Amino acid sequence: MPEAVAVIETMGFPAILAAADAMVKAGRVTLVWFDKAESGRFVVAIRGPVSEVNMAQAAGIEAGESVFGGEVLTHYIVPNPPENVINVLPLEYTEAVERFR
Repeated sequence: MPEAVAVIETMGFPAILAAADAMVKAGRVTLVWFDKAESGRFVVAIRGPVSEVNMAQAAGIEAGESVFGGEVLTHYIVPNPPENVINVLPLEYTEAVERFR
């Protein structure tokens, strides 16, 4: 089954928390990466079937923007990412997230 990777970047932690929560509840996706960017920005990445990732990211964007003061800065989906993207970027299904697949 074709998989996709999606990322959302927000300003502030409450917005990324709301986005991540909404994404994992809206679709059959796995949160594979989270990190602080710079200047109060946060990034979260999910993986799963393309149709589920599309649905989950839309829910995450809506939730991130609905938080008081929340702002979604960027978002992007990579359907069927090539193997080198998965191997180089921190998007693998690790042992810590494997049980949530």
